[in-house]
Amino acid sequence: MKDLITVASYTIKEMIKRKSFIISNIIILLLIVLGFNVPNVIDAIKGDESKISGEDIILVIDKENIFEGNLELLNEMDLGKKFEIKNEELLQDEIKQKIEEEEIYAAFIINENMNNINVDYVVDSIGMSSMPQEMMKIFAQLYKEVKIQNLGLTSAQLQSLNGNFNMNIVETNENSASGNTFAIMLLSLVLFYAIYFCAYQVSSSITTEKTSKIMETLVTSTTPKTIVLGKTVGIGLVGLLQVAVIILVSVISCNLFLDGEILSSILDVSKITPILAILVLVYFILGYALYSLLYALTGSTVSKPEDINSANSPVAILAVIGFYLAYFSMMNPTSEINVFASIFPFSAPFSMPFRVMLGTATPLQIALSIGIMLISIIVVAQVSIKIYSSAILNYGTKISIKDIFNMYKEK
Repeated sequence: MKDLITVASYTIKEMIKRKSFIISNIIILLLIVLGFNVPNVIDAIKGDESKISGEDIILVIDKENIFEGNLELLNEMDLGKKFEIKNEELLQDEIKQKIEEEEIYAAFIINENMNNINVDYVVDSIGMSSMPQEMMKIFAQLYKEVKIQNLGLTSAQLQSLNGNFNMNIVETNENSASGNTFAIMLLSLVLFYAIYFCAYQVSSSITTEKTSKIMETLVTSTTPKTIVLGKTVGIGLVGLLQVAVIILVSVISCNLFLDGEILSSILDVSKITPILAILVLVYFILGYALYSLLYALTGSTVSKPEDINSANSPVAILAVIGFYLAYFSMMNPTSEINVFASIFPFSAPFSMPFRVMLGTATPLQIALSIGIMLISIIVVAQVSIKIYSSAILNYGTKISIKDIFNMYKEK
């Protein structure tokens, strides 16, 4: 135990002293603070715009006043443009000149011919804009309302024309999902990167120490098993602290800079319970342990830092498959693939905590998932430590998969 603590302490000191570690964390924290300030920056920019440019103005010409003044409602619909309504005739050449001089963005010229309403849309270039189609629907609705009002119907008759439809969704699945799926997917992504990059540091640390010959000193001082577990614990504690600081800064920034209504629309805070927090911590530890032991294996099989990425590729692919299995299965939270993703050890850390958050996971599934992950960690640890012991002092060529199998078969 003393040697384990010594290796873990040494690993922690080496990690936090790295300039890359310090700079990357500062950048991440700054990006978090800036990210939560984006709505405030946008509001500040909008607040400084005292003059509306021609790109924001659309001219609507209703010279016959067939809409009886109701076109003024366009400016209350939040369509992203300011509408300038005119009841006088304006030639297309005059409109074209206004567009060329950037006084307006476009114009709608409305004429009535018998029962037909003709609308000319004058614009410099229509491109892929859907505005004409959207505006035609709005014009049609406004025209319909004008005609209904002119029929002299009572308020009760007018109200009866617009029925109120209320939809109540009833799910037959007993484990129906409830919660903000977008926020849950986002949190799953954060948990994936936290586990993946912390685990990746184990491989990088082992390769660096092999290159600097520090590993020879460590091996003569303690056992390979202690080195693997010590490095895993040390880097895991640094990663856990890193995640805790990121969460703390995010919560503080959220409360300081983000409007409460925006936050509630993104994340249902009522779903974040102490049990969920404990489960997230448990799955972070289990997921990190599983992937870090795999990375310890790959790190011990290379002799040069430039070979580390190719050696880590199989584990990286496995991690990405695990993440996307969890991510895409959330599209249908009650499906069987979602249950599989929460039990499969390589995707469970990214899936199960948020199935709990959605309310679709049963206690039996949670227990089964944790049990399978613990068994997987023990098996991977035994394999990794055995191969690590044989490969750690190898400074020759890169060890192949066949060599790894031969090392494992050796007693």
